Amino acid sequence: MPLVRRASAAVLTIAAVLAAAGCGPEPAPADAVPTLPAQAVTQLVSDLRRNDLAAYARHAVPPELHQRLETAWGEGRTVWPLTELPLDDRFPSFIAALAEQDAERKLVATYRRQFAGAGSELQSAAKTLGLFASQYVRSEPGYSDTERDHHAQLIEAVSGWAQTAPLGDSQRAREAIPQLVSAARATGLAAPGAFAKAGMDRSLRRLGPFVERLKQVLGEYGLNLDAALDSVDATLDVQTGDTAKVRIRYQVGGQPVDAYVLVERIDGRWYLSDVLRHARAEAEAPVQAAPSGTMAQRLAALAKVQAQARAPAAVAARPAAGAATAPVNPVNPADPADPVAPDARPGPGTAKPAPPAASGDAQPAARPAVAESKPSGMPETKPASAGKPLAPEAKPAGKNVPPEPKPAAKPAARAGAAAEPPKPR
Repeated sequence: MPLVRRASAAVLTIAAVLAAAGCGPEPAPADAVPTLPAQAVTQLVSDLRRNDLAAYARHAVPPELHQRLETAWGEGRTVWPLTELPLDDRFPSFIAALAEQDAERKLVATYRRQFAGAGSELQSAAKTLGLFASQYVRSEPGYSDTERDHHAQLIEAVSGWAQTAPLGDSQRAREAIPQLVSAARATGLAAPGAFAKAGMDRSLRRLGPFVERLKQVLGEYGLNLDAALDSVDATLDVQTGDTAKVRIRYQVGGQPVDAYVLVERIDGRWYLSDVLRHARAEAEAPVQAAPSGTMAQRLAALAKVQAQARAPAAVAARPAAGAATAPVNPVNPADPADPVAPDARPGPGTAKPAPPAASGDAQPAARPAVAESKPSGMPETKPASAGKPLAPEAKPAGKNVPPEPKPAAKPAARAGAAAEPPKPR
């Protein structure tokens, strides 16, 4: 599905996005009905603050739409409200990768190989990805104006945090990875199709402990998402009948965010308009074969470019090593055994270079080797066995030997004649 339906989030859903907001162990015992526009925002903030995405799902949409989404989830057609995450198509695979056997060792090794000590490169990548993501949401027509403005502010704030965060600290990574691995395994959602089999409500509840641990890990890097949710201030800006605009202000990563969200009233209850729009699209979503053309893939491509730019010297060294072996073999550069053969031909003797004559290309390759061995060994036996190239030279030598040196002497004399004109003085 297009990124617009996956990554577009209502106000505080975006804050939950970065926290990969999940669900708490116990839902709220009773659902309060927001009778005022701003209450629709504060209720969702409370759900995300408690890591209760199951309650968030109930409060974000009307009961009839919630039931349709539950059905679509069980059929594998959506994972709403995880579709509010920018990388929602990678979230199940993210859990599966963390829960793999021996995942801790593999992830630590990958981190050491690619990111350890690369603080400046990671900060540069964070800046690049932040600019790219901000430009994307500002130009993507599927976002509403309020979403576009809010997303851009949030991306800028998170990018600013990432540019100063100790992402290249190996010690922090060694402590964080085992925590995420154990939390992912505890969800029981790593197997293929586990999300659909468990259903929406149960899956969201299982994600609660994982999200709580993820928040703690991000806090160790200086991003306190719970503090960001606690700082949210929602106030009514304007209301016209069953529609309204709510202003929200909060701090994330030390940066202020000041944006607006649209809300609407259905059956006496207020809902965020953009969340409703995305949820309805997800309820009608067809079964996905594979994600394609999403923002996740674009960001991954940029990350690869940044990773390649980290070690230009290492990349340049590889062709240098390959170039040292390629010129050694003039017959077949793709064959690693051939470079050894030319070195062996002049060494052992001259009688064994004959086998390469099986191919037309091998003969010219063998001749220079023979020519090199002539000065060191038997020069007369090689011309005799050379065959065709030396035969025409032997014929004139047999007819008249003196005439051949004479033409060689004549050009020398002519050259001398050209040099004699100075003598007449």
